[in-house]
Amino acid sequence: MSNEQSGVHPPQLQQVADDVFAYVQAPGGWCLNNAGIIADADRVTLVDTAATENRARALRKAAATITPVPPHTIVSTHFHGDHTFGNCVFPEAIVIGHEDTRTQTAEAGLHLTGLWPDVEWGDITVTPPSVTFQDRLTVHTGQVRMELVHLGPGHSPGDTVVWLPDRSVLFTGDLAMSGVTPFVPMGSVTASLQALETMREWEPRTVVPGHGPVGGPEILDATEHYLLWLRGLAREGVTEGLTPRELADTAGPGPFSELIDSERLLPNLARAYAEERGAAPGEPLDIGALFAEMVDHHGSLPACHA
Repeated sequence: MSNEQSGVHPPQLQQVADDVFAYVQAPGGWCLNNAGIIADADRVTLVDTAATENRARALRKAAATITPVPPHTIVSTHFHGDHTFGNCVFPEAIVIGHEDTRTQTAEAGLHLTGLWPDVEWGDITVTPPSVTFQDRLTVHTGQVRMELVHLGPGHSPGDTVVWLPDRSVLFTGDLAMSGVTPFVPMGSVTASLQALETMREWEPRTVVPGHGPVGGPEILDATEHYLLWLRGLAREGVTEGLTPRELADTAGPGPFSELIDSERLLPNLARAYAEERGAAPGEPLDIGALFAEMVDHHGSLPACHA
């Protein structure tokens, strides 16, 4: 039974600026992502959707409480199914994303559903972006100007952040998380740190992370602190000749034990090790093998309450 069905941690719709809302699915762990709703009287844009049919339909109902106009546009911040599976619940909407997100959405298909077969995914079909861009794209929803920016392969190769300069609101996708352990094995520690620095220079007043509670620029700082710790830990491990698994065994979550999904340390270390040894940002790793090793190290399949 999903959290939504059991009534635990119901999603919250938070207005964060004029015409701008965050749709927050607490507490933000595996597959409990956040979405955004930018709405005026005539047009609605979503930033991401949700992992399951039921959760996407709940998002649709939430958007309808703001305006009866159905979503015209969806921005997919990256290809992972928790952010994109719900696209199919909005067949009238145009899906926009980075060109790599289109490719990776199609390639990944419904693979995520196989990792947690007990989740009630519902009747979902893969809906990749039909409009793509490389570096930057401006989208207008009524009076709200949205800057879609690709800052490099931080969380995934095709990450897009959505910056609303006139509202000082930033949707980070999974480049930043709030109270949730970052996840970078498909992207880059170095590129993530660079992306965080760029986003900080925009001086956002409100930050809507990919997972976890809405906040301010302190969310960027907290993500940075974890990644700097991760990079330092990996450097020590490489110097001492330890494998990522051995280092994860001895180090544990360190000063970040309060973060949800601390088991992500092991695959995160694998990415940090690869970069310490010269791998380029986004250079492919065997994610399937890393996930299996993480499950073995954790002692069980990580909890997914989608």
